[in-house]
Amino acid sequence: MGSTLVTIAKDVKIQIEFNPAEVESYRLIGYENRVLRAEDFNDDEKDAGEIGAGHTVTALFEIVPKGTPSNTPSVDPLKYQRPLASTEEASRSELLTVKLRYKEPDGETSKLLERPVRDEGNSYASATQDFKFAAAVASFGMILRDSPHKGNATFDSVLELAREGVGADRHGYRAELLELARQVKSLRER
Repeated sequence: MGSTLVTIAKDVKIQIEFNPAEVESYRLIGYENRVLRAEDFNDDEKDAGEIGAGHTVTALFEIVPKGTPSNTPSVDPLKYQRPLASTEEASRSELLTVKLRYKEPDGETSKLLERPVRDEGNSYASATQDFKFAAAVASFGMILRDSPHKGNATFDSVLELAREGVGADRHGYRAELLELARQVKSLRER
């Protein structure tokens, strides 16, 4: 309960910049209704979310690596402008940069944190339990919404991902999702 009562950061904004030398295309999974315009990121007048003590925020992206065919619609070449040239930083094999802007609980001016992320080439087998569980939740949501992006996700694959990601589950929330997925699967099979 304390985590919902104690704000540690307010007006929290997250911006991800993908390196076009490494990423062919990307798609944010969920949060479609929370996307800010790029110019709102630095605007301290724009309201954003709060983060409480003990809270975490998870954002999942589907990433298509450079050189991999994707289903992204093609666009005709521009007539009046050329694509921007890559910077020197694009050649550093960084996958993306995460920028986080926040205000102290009693502050009015935001602070910026910025971190590059590299693709370490890890396999799904080495993913954390938290990642596996987040993937299960995202898959479950896409199935429930009958998202065109659900790919080959099924209730069985959701249950498998969730079982792999249950972990310690101190409060039983993850087991609760497993039970909910089982019940929905059962209802849909009738």
